[in-house]
Amino acid sequence: MNQLDRIVKALAGMPCDALLLSSPISRRYATGFPSSAGIVLIHQGGGLYYTDFRYIEAARQAVPNFEVALLPSGRSYNDVVNDLIARYGIKALGYENMYVTAAQKVKFDAELKAELYPMDDMLDRLRAIKAPWEVENIVRAQRIAERALEETLPLIRPGVTEQEVAAELIYRMYRYGAECQSFDAIVVAGENSSKPHGVPGPRPIKDGDFVTMDFGCVVDGYCSDMTRTVAVGHASDEMKKIYDLVLQAQLAGLAATKADIPCTLPDKAARDIIYAAGYQGCFEHGFGHSLGLEIHEEPRLSHSSKDILREGTVVTAEPGIYLEGRMGVRIEDMMLVTKDGCENLTRAPKELLIL
Repeated sequence: MNQLDRIVKALAGMPCDALLLSSPISRRYATGFPSSAGIVLIHQGGGLYYTDFRYIEAARQAVPNFEVALLPSGRSYNDVVNDLIARYGIKALGYENMYVTAAQKVKFDAELKAELYPMDDMLDRLRAIKAPWEVENIVRAQRIAERALEETLPLIRPGVTEQEVAAELIYRMYRYGAECQSFDAIVVAGENSSKPHGVPGPRPIKDGDFVTMDFGCVVDGYCSDMTRTVAVGHASDEMKKIYDLVLQAQLAGLAATKADIPCTLPDKAARDIIYAAGYQGCFEHGFGHSLGLEIHEEPRLSHSSKDILREGTVVTAEPGIYLEGRMGVRIEDMMLVTKDGCENLTRAPKELLIL
């Protein structure tokens, strides 16, 4: 079943006649085609994709299953939507409440001639369950990231800066076929590694540092995400203890992950290990998050989640311990949720590596 068919099927149970997709991410989800402009309208009879002159030729070649049309000169996308509302007798129109800005919503209310319904919950549920080809794209991106890491590790040594390590990772991901980064790469060393989302800077790496690298890339629109922490020169007993705790916490969370459980359970399994060792307050982000076309999607694996984990979701497993101003460790893999457990999509070794 393609994405259009999935959306049409989901619409059957919704209080609206059609769905308007105006955000780049949702247009790409529905059509597979990336663009900075356009609208998609999906109704029970199929889908329509309107875009401007810059994209129309490529869209006609690349977008199957949709009626692809050029935005008429001098007309707005809202004008086109109203034409479609009239053509198909649409009374109630779903829209993306999490992506539409306040200003766009004001224009929708003023200009569109249909009752509007927020529909992001439906889109989140659909996007959470990955088709096999979506998982394949995520894995392809991950293999590129792993290759970049493998080639960068020998370059990490005292005197090399965080920025230089980040640059090497980024260069290699692009070299091996990445469209772009999934997010700005995080490379932090020594005392900076206590910052979960620290920014690579000019700090030189020193003997005895932890170096945490959180990075990923995009292939055919789909993101990868991984984190590895390595030691340079040597690791103290405390460093080895913290690393082992994080690894054991991650393995516990992975063991707790399977379909049809509350998303709180993997987080609790990991958090209990870290907190029982006396590191309360040193792991305050969630255990993981879903990802796909976006680096952070729903559901999240956290202590505050209200969601149920479903088969076919791809989520991260990324516990950490952060000692402010001293050091930090995070280990992150991606996993595909299955009926009876999870399949780890990450191949990079995660035993403590001392460079």
